[in-house]
Amino acid sequence: MTTTNHNLRAFLADLFRIAVETAHPSTFLPKLLPQPPAGKIILLAAGKAAGSMAEVAEGFYLKQLGLSPDRLGGIAVARHGYGRPLQVIRMIEAGHPVPDAAGLEATDEVLRLADHAGPNDVVLVLMSGGASANWIAPADGLSFEDKQSVTRALLRSGANIREINTVRKHLSRIKGGRLARLAYPAKLVTIAISDVPGDNPSAIGSGPTVADETTLADARAVVAKYKLDLPASVTAALSDAKNESVKQSDPAFASSSFTLAARPATSMQAAQAAVIAAGYECVMLGDRIEGEARDVAAAHVRLARDLQAQGKRAVILSGGELTVTIRGTGRGGPNQEYALALGMALAGTEGIAALAGDTDGTDGGAGAATDPAGAMCDGQTVARAKSLGLDPAAFLADNNSTGFFEALGDLLTPGPTYTNVNDFRAIVVDRP
Repeated sequence: MTTTNHNLRAFLADLFRIAVETAHPSTFLPKLLPQPPAGKIILLAAGKAAGSMAEVAEGFYLKQLGLSPDRLGGIAVARHGYGRPLQVIRMIEAGHPVPDAAGLEATDEVLRLADHAGPNDVVLVLMSGGASANWIAPADGLSFEDKQSVTRALLRSGANIREINTVRKHLSRIKGGRLARLAYPAKLVTIAISDVPGDNPSAIGSGPTVADETTLADARAVVAKYKLDLPASVTAALSDAKNESVKQSDPAFASSSFTLAARPATSMQAAQAAVIAAGYECVMLGDRIEGEARDVAAAHVRLARDLQAQGKRAVILSGGELTVTIRGTGRGGPNQEYALALGMALAGTEGIAALAGDTDGTDGGAGAATDPAGAMCDGQTVARAKSLGLDPAAFLADNNSTGFFEALGDLLTPGPTYTNVNDFRAIVVDRP
């Protein structure tokens, strides 16, 4: 690897760090937390930032305000490996992206706590990406295995996160506003970290505390679009009117509030400031990029080459959530597949390098906290691979981007970040 490429990669890694640190709960959560009510604070947290959000909230109430521990309780559910040491809040680690028994048991407790909240209590819901898998409560008539089957089918189909959540919300006893209905008449306060393009509250964690605009008919349309082969019980549930999600007219929303505390755009803006400070022009493509990973990579390479041809020193920033239609048997994720396709298109190009990573610290994979967050590539990636006897095209065809970048030592492996504002991609364009 040339000195130039090494320096470009170090710069990219720093941009990723800035984006992640900007979204950590310690930077924004304390000033947003509600004051203690006459009764208790029932804290219910879910998602990849559940542990860190609960940890910050405990510090605020118990240390900063001196609240008696018996007035604070609840449960935080995060993916395996994302737990944090808590004092009075129960910490549970559960499956993601495919739900597991730990999440099922924890969600039953969440529903019980919300249902028992009184009018003098505050139900404080701390949401972050990953909550859809961590809070798992199958609708009546569905088994846990049914929900797992649906999740696997959706993940393999190439459906985007909005479509996935549309189906999830109509097969659940907690999603699609149902937690808000259970918490009523307690005051409901939701504070969320967004990991979805557009920051729609009903899409974050499948919207357990907000009204849902999607319908059973929308869910059935997703199933039809991707020709999903689902259990008969699931098909029946999506035709059962009692599984319709909660709408805005429901009285449960009269005493609730929702605050979007951190979002992809904020992290992108922090990275943009660092790009400009380093003397580069920033080309911001936005935080809502969606599409097949390899197709988006092709478009971004064309833009990078155009900028370099114009003699510009620039950084292309983009976020959003890419998808991968799985055709092979390899390991990987959308960011790694994007980086592999990008590296192939950049073969032999000098002065361009890229990083693609998920700000939660894991990109696809089997659900382990040690899964990579993404990968880095440049114009030498293909040549380095071939010197090792590797065929990049074969790895891409097998959706084995993890295996490819693992062999090159180019995986991005920050470990759990305890936050989640979706994907972060940066391409630095310098003079050859």
